[in-house]
Amino acid sequence: VLELAGNAARDNKKNRIIPRHIQLAVRNDEELSRLLGAVTISNGGVVPNIHQVLLPKKQAGGKGKGEIGSASQEF
Repeated sequence: VLELAGNAARDNKKNRIIPRHIQLAVRNDEELSRLLGAVTISNGGVVPNIHQVLLPKKQAGGKGKGEIGSASQEF
């Protein structure tokens, strides 16, 4: 648990492990999430989750035509 929480802290550019990092580590690991499913971690917050339907659709094709500023990015 500490290793996963340390990785979560490092991902957030923090040196100290806080309850939020423990929450993220436990909920993102399948086995730990099953083991600690009914456990409430104080000051842990919630795991961010956006439903797939609400995410913007990916555009088909590589380069779009008529994009603003697209010419300045091509060399």
